[in-house]
Amino acid sequence: MEFVVVEHPLIAHKLSLLRSLETPTALFRNIVNELVALLAYEATRRVKTEQIEIVTPITKTIGTRLSKSPRPIIVPVLRAGLGMLDGMLHSMPVAEVGFLGIKRNEETLEPQTYANRLPDDLMGRQCYIIDPMLATGGTLIDSINYLAERGAQDITCICILAAPEGVQAMREELDPNLNLSVFVGALDERLNEVGYIVPGLGDAGDRLYGTAN
Repeated sequence: MEFVVVEHPLIAHKLSLLRSLETPTALFRNIVNELVALLAYEATRRVKTEQIEIVTPITKTIGTRLSKSPRPIIVPVLRAGLGMLDGMLHSMPVAEVGFLGIKRNEETLEPQTYANRLPDDLMGRQCYIIDPMLATGGTLIDSINYLAERGAQDITCICILAAPEGVQAMREELDPNLNLSVFVGALDERLNEVGYIVPGLGDAGDRLYGTAN
């Protein structure tokens, strides 16, 4: 697994705004999308492209466009991942979009899918999973395995923040042969006793959708 902390002054600046308790919901949403667009710039360096012939005002030449066969697919993990979608589409407007909702059964602890809008066959597709927080790693691990079961072999995860515990869990539990990359804006200190990232930014979903106390 490739794990990358994307270091850039603009990312650090926007992360500080997201962390602040004083940042209102509307501004929080806008900053998330700006930040995701910056992370996507790094995370899509290996996106598949194809050459095309174009005509400039001067002459014909060969240009490059994102591959249309197959197109990359963006997979927001519900619900908080939806808040990152506009930033990803700003960077890759030709991408397809799927949706995935996974939760753990409280009795069996097995992952259960409650929402799925994805192709049955993901073989050969470049998949980009977006989820703001890589905390314990449980949801992201389940999401990656769900895509892998459908044939996905090239998966990139984009998160705003990560905790060391979640990163370690991914390294231990996921198939090492999977072509997997994880790009984050920062690797924070730890998880607290209730599973929140420290210093973190609180519950990303609540702050995105205005339900924080």
